[in-house]
Amino acid sequence: MNILMQAGEIAALVIVAVVVVLVLVSCVKIVKQTDKYVVERLGKYLKTWQTGLHMLVPFFDRIVLRVTMKEQVKDFDPQPVITKDNVTMQIDTIVFFQVTDPVLYAYGVSNPIGAIENLSATTLRNIIGELDLDETLTSRDIINTKMRSILDEATDPWGIKVNRVEVKNILPPKDIRDAMERQMRAEREKREKILLAEGERQSAILKAEGEKASAVLKAEGEKEAVILKAEGEKEARIKVAEGDAKAIVVKRDAEAKGFESLKSAQVDHAVLSLKSYEALEKLANGQATKLIVPSNLQDLVSFVSAGMEAAKK
Repeated sequence: MNILMQAGEIAALVIVAVVVVLVLVSCVKIVKQTDKYVVERLGKYLKTWQTGLHMLVPFFDRIVLRVTMKEQVKDFDPQPVITKDNVTMQIDTIVFFQVTDPVLYAYGVSNPIGAIENLSATTLRNIIGELDLDETLTSRDIINTKMRSILDEATDPWGIKVNRVEVKNILPPKDIRDAMERQMRAEREKREKILLAEGERQSAILKAEGEKASAVLKAEGEKEAVILKAEGEKEARIKVAEGDAKAIVVKRDAEAKGFESLKSAQVDHAVLSLKSYEALEKLANGQATKLIVPSNLQDLVSFVSAGMEAAKK
């Protein structure tokens, strides 16, 4: 009996020890780099745990909220809004926000994400209500800027910083979408015709310029050919003239040298007379009908007779 009681006590102690160990282990918490924990003791805010190892007091302390300090993105459902000119459209937005104060985030508002969504829808309706349809479709940057400014100011008491707001889609009614599509199609066709006409115009201009350039080049080629031909003929005439001039110069030089040779050889009157006779003989053998006889022909005959006598001797 005692043995059974002792075994039961040991088992109870073991169970208690295990429970104590499990409780202690469950009270040990490790906070990651990007997180912060809001801790309460007996229902009252105690502290905010930063990155590192922490220990809860069993049965007294509890973690109220685990808050991530990273930037968060929420894509809200499309909201029906009415423009200034009474056109109802669907607009959905994306909000980029970050928790800056975990305590305010935990105690400032119930369901912070739902509060941001409702505030975003209300702000969007107010902004779009001041714009007509055309302004709404072309003023996304203005809408984004106004919404970010209003949401950021409104969420400060909640420990939230709104970094950016983007209008994702703007969906007008179907009839307006159809009209816009027809208009865009007409604009595209118009631009296409304009581009086509401009292309044809440019093509015609280029073709005309090409023909002009070809004609200019052809005319310049013909001009160059005429100039080259004229220069060639000029050069030929110059060469011929230079040749004639040289021939005349050579002839004159030869005659001059002949006279110089005769002069240096001291040719007497008899030789000159003989040469004159030879020239006269050539004239007599020609086709001339008239013959001019030199006045000194008698002297020439005497000279010839004397020459013959001398030859006989």
